Formats: sequence, structure tokens, C-alpha cells
Amino acid sequence: MRIPSLPVLASVAALALLAGTPACIAAGNDADYQARVDRVLAATPLIDGHNDLPWEFRARFKSDVSAVDLQVDQSKIAGPGGTLPLMTDIPRLRAGRVGGQFWSVWIPVDVKGFEAVQMTLEEMDIVKRLTAHYPNDMEMAYTAADIRRIHKAHKVASLIGIEGGHQINSSLAVLRQMYDAGARYMTLTHTANTPWADAATDDPKHHGLSPFGVEVVREMNRLGMLVDLSHVSPEAMKVALAASEAPVIYSHSSARALVDHPRDVPDDILRLLAANDGVVMVNFNPGYVSQAHNEWDADRAAEQARYNSPPYGGLYIGQPDRAKIALAAWDAKHPVPPATLEQVADHIDHIRKIAGVDHVGIGSDFDGIDETPTGLSGVDRYPALLMELMRRGWTDTDIAKVAGENLLRVMAAAERVAARLRTTRPASIATLPPAAP
Repeated sequence: MRIPSLPVLASVAALALLAGTPACIAAGNDADYQARVDRVLAATPLIDGHNDLPWEFRARFKSDVSAVDLQVDQSKIAGPGGTLPLMTDIPRLRAGRVGGQFWSVWIPVDVKGFEAVQMTLEEMDIVKRLTAHYPNDMEMAYTAADIRRIHKAHKVASLIGIEGGHQINSSLAVLRQMYDAGARYMTLTHTANTPWADAATDDPKHHGLSPFGVEVVREMNRLGMLVDLSHVSPEAMKVALAASEAPVIYSHSSARALVDHPRDVPDDILRLLAANDGVVMVNFNPGYVSQAHNEWDADRAAEQARYNSPPYGGLYIGQPDRAKIALAAWDAKHPVPPATLEQVADHIDHIRKIAGVDHVGIGSDFDGIDETPTGLSGVDRYPALLMELMRRGWTDTDIAKVAGENLLRVMAAAERVAARLRTTRPASIATLPPAAP
């Protein structure tokens, strides 16, 4: 076969890039990929579905948004008491070309009732104060159009996501007030069941969702609040998908076919998601990304319980120093299997294979995880992930979809459904009665 001259190859590569042909066909070095990423993200906001920075401000800095300067790279600066450096700051958000960020307003599942409502509102206030503190870099967003407008202004569109249905205290009135205060998605559960929904990591109780849980989904549709199915059981996923008139999201989940962790999404659900026109935003948590890491996590938890598991027993029950030494010895013999950027790309590829390219996005869980995959240490690393997808043949159009266009489509669709339902469906006054003591 005749080999074209270098000038001809360059011309072919340039035409291929303009046409959005796969990266494997076009010129394939990092400079080419970086140029393509820059071009895509100049037109499409990169949107991350989940970042836990608000809780870090609450837990580490007593909710004082001025206690740490986010205009300074925090990657080498330990937090109070030697805690891990933050994964998020403005220089790295800029380097990562982040155009939109859902900031999670997570609270622990053991906080319930009116206290849960207050704590949630306080964390929502942290998000708003953060954006006000950095007006040249962040701006609150409430609609898909807001995200596009703020991205064009070269700021990070900042949105609020509630990470657990326990945070509304089983009240649709509270749900409505959370929406009015700015929340644009709610995860139906966190790690434990709510009185109306089953979590992926708790024993099933409601066959997915109770009738009140279905009413929560319907009211979220009426409001225009995205239904987030990360953390819920597969049965709850199915019930919610059947009940929802709007596309749903998974704000931070990966593919269960690759890692058998209950926080990941099974293939049969991915097919239902495609029919719903929703999106899975792939999580970076190593235990959800790497099967070897998932198994290591389980082995270590079992070993920890073997040494000290109050009040039930353990080899060194009541002897925390001996238990600590024994666990350290186990750790030394069993190094943590690394998760990698390439494995995260595997999950994105798999979801594309099963559900389609229109149904996958990015939901890092940065600042909500203790470790990250190799190559994805913080919010500056999104371009590296997109470049890996380009190496696998993803076109510029595909990259735009996973970066943000899929989430924007879902959000705009939810807004249209809400506009219709608000004219046809009255607000429900239902509040679930408190459980008997």
C-alpha cells in the first residue's frame, strides 16, 4: 500500500478533526487531543454531577467560607488536623475546564427530622456564600439556560444537589421549599433506607418505593427537580423509572457489570434508563471503579471487625492500640489495589455500549472520597479523562455529550415536564406520618 506523504497525512488529520471522526483515525498525539478538548469545552460546559466541597467546609472549617482561600491551589495543603488536601479549588477548576458543578449538600443519615431540614438549609447556604465569595469565578445556576449563559461568561455555574431523601423529613412541603431555595436534584436515599425508599446498601423494606415514595417522584417531576437514583436499590430504580415522567439522573454511579458493588448500575437498569432518556454520571470512587479495590475494601473491613468489633467481640476488643497495630500489619501485607483513569473510562465505555452515548456523563464525587483513581487526583484532571476517551475513538460530538450536553438535555427536558405538570397537577399536601417509636 502506498504511504501518503507527511503533508497529505496532516491534511487528512485536519479534515478528520473538523468532521469529528474518531481520534484513532485523526492525528493521535496528546497535543492534538488537548486541542480537541479545548475546542469542545469552549462550546460545551463540562458539568460534574457531584462534588462534596460544601460538607468539607462545614466539617473542617465550621462553615466559614473564608477560612481557606480557594484562589490558591490546595492540592499540597493539608486540612485541619492533618486531613487530606482538598480536591477542589479555583485554579484547578479552571485547569479542568469546569463549566458547571452540582455541589452536594450531604448530611449524615443519622441526622433526622427537623434537624435534618435545618442542616440541609445551612449547607445550601454554604454553596450560596461560596459563590458570592468568588463572584469572578462562580455564579449560582437554576436552569439549563443558566448553565450555558454562565459558561459563556467564563464562570463555573454552581448548582445544588440534595444527597438523601431523609433530608426532607418525609414532607412534600419541605421538598417544595428546598426547590425554591435552589435545589435542582435530590438523591432519593443515601446509604440507609428512608421511611419511603430503599437504599442500595440497606436491607430492602419497601419493595423499592412506598406509595409515598412514588408521590415524591411525581412531585419532583412537577417542580422540575431531577430525580437522582444514585444510592438507591435496583428495585427502587425500577419503580422510580416507571413513575417518573421526566428523565432521571444518577449523579455519581458507575457500571455494575464491571464492579459488583450495589452502588453501581446493573445493565438491565441501564437499558431502562435509555428508554427514560436519562443519564448516568460516572463516579470516580475507587471501590466503585475497580473490582480488585472493591474486594480489598471488603477484606479490610472484615479484618478490622475481626480485631475489634464492639460490642460483639473481636480478638482485641477493648484494646484499641493492639487492634490498630494489627490492622497496620495487615495493611502492610495487603497494599491497596490502585484504581485508574483508564478504568473510569472503561465504565463510561460500558454505559455507552449498553445505554448509548446519549446517556452517560461525569459525576466525580471529589471531596467526598478519601482516595482517587491514578490520574484523577482533582478537578483539574477532567481533560485527561476526555483525552483517554478520544484515544478510544470518541468523536468531538461524543465528547461534548459526555462532558455536559447529555446532562443539559436531561435538565431542559425536566423543566419542560414541570411546565406542563404545573398546569395540570395540583401540589400534593401529603406528609408521611412519623413512624411509631
